[in-house]
Amino acid sequence: MKYIDEYRDKTLVEQIVKKIAMVSEKPITLMEVCGGHTWAIQKFGIPSLLPKNINLVSGPGCPVCVTSRGFIDRAVAYSRLKDVIITTYGDLIRVPGSTSSLNLEKSRGADVRIVYSVLDALKIAQENSQKKIVFLGVGFETTAPGSAVGLINAMKDNINNFYLLSSHKIMPPAMSALIDEGVKIDGYLAPGHVSVVTGAKIYDGIPAKYGVGCVISGFEPVDILQSVYMLAKQITNHDCKVEIQYKRAVTYQGNVRAQEALNEVFSLRDDWWRGLGVLKDSGMAVNEKYCKHDAEIMIPVEVEPTKEDKGCICGEILKGLKKPVDCKLFGKACTSSNPVGACMVSHEGACNAYFRFNK
Repeated sequence: MKYIDEYRDKTLVEQIVKKIAMVSEKPITLMEVCGGHTWAIQKFGIPSLLPKNINLVSGPGCPVCVTSRGFIDRAVAYSRLKDVIITTYGDLIRVPGSTSSLNLEKSRGADVRIVYSVLDALKIAQENSQKKIVFLGVGFETTAPGSAVGLINAMKDNINNFYLLSSHKIMPPAMSALIDEGVKIDGYLAPGHVSVVTGAKIYDGIPAKYGVGCVISGFEPVDILQSVYMLAKQITNHDCKVEIQYKRAVTYQGNVRAQEALNEVFSLRDDWWRGLGVLKDSGMAVNEKYCKHDAEIMIPVEVEPTKEDKGCICGEILKGLKKPVDCKLFGKACTSSNPVGACMVSHEGACNAYFRFNK
């Protein structure tokens, strides 16, 4: 507990808050692009500690939230096939598709199994050789190496009934797209877990092209407040750059072995993001070498036309243009136990975090 106490020390928090207030009085808008940060910011009441000129907004940092409804519809279609077992992390089964969800299909008899790692899915494939096991690959550079290793192991061990349905994405194109669209962002709280894998180097283009600084932050109150302070100093001094606050976990180069696994299995493709549309080279597709494990190629299925919910403003929330409380469905028709939009499903979603911690 000593480690945790150090980063939640009340005296240290108060000192940093005072320093933030002294840096600048002009309005500053900072965006976090990590679902873990969204959760921590609301859980610890960070906005209430900051001076009124500092505005924190949530961006497209929740992988479940930015995943297309079409991906869910395809997963639902696969779940209806008698020879398919769907394996997925827990959050995804509750995400609404156009007319159904994996949770609903499971209640109707579909074989949908929650796993804790891709290795669990590989084991299910080995134990069910007459079935096609589809692992739903959702997430950014944090979870994508696990999916990559899963395909590497499947090929090495001749597990030919294992398939990946990839919705893996990379973060920098979305960060650039927000600025290109004119969203007011003075600085980014860059994602901690993603950066452990990629290293700080992937953000170099943001300050260079846009003059917007990026500080890679940890997840405790002191981490987040110190990162806000670092960004506020950058903005005040007109010295925007990439900095690492989360030095106990993040380096400039990142995890080279994880990067090698990504490069081995995936190639970049244009991909759809909720709120942002199709972004060039923002998604990870299974490459030709591993295509026999690509569910989209190897398991043809008829997918229903995708329909988006009317009234849900998840897309605007993911762009930082609206906050969850601005949605007419929030806390009424849309709750954590009955989510209408993807932003309410995952604990990394802004709506879910606001709903839990702002009552």
